[in-house]
Amino acid sequence: QVQLVESGGGLVQAGGSLRLSCAVSGSSFVIDGMGWYRQAPGKQRELVATTSGGSTNYADSVKGRFTISTDNAKNTVYLQMNSLKPEDTAVYYCNAKLRKWQLRTWHEYDYWGQGTQVTVSS
Repeated sequence: QVQLVESGGGLVQAGGSLRLSCAVSGSSFVIDGMGWYRQAPGKQRELVATTSGGSTNYADSVKGRFTISTDNAKNTVYLQMNSLKPEDTAVYYCNAKLRKWQLRTWHEYDYWGQGTQVTVSS
């Protein structure tokens, strides 16, 4: 029922920019936080950036280059990526932490987008 749809990935030269988008669709939920993670071939999935309650956090490797933002009216999170480096090449996944009011209590869920490929050439 709840879906996260990502867009904006692609191929870019080192030093270039991309903006990723992730829209959450569905009903009967509250978004508590959203974030971006990435996974390069042969590596563990790692946190890139998160946002919750107006606060943002970034991996050290992307600080000063990436910016996470939200459009709460659209249930959409963005990742603006500037000064891209080849080591940024990965599949980027959107994550949303949701809660639903079910059976007279809150239930928490994590949802993931389908992933979008970002390739930075040198």
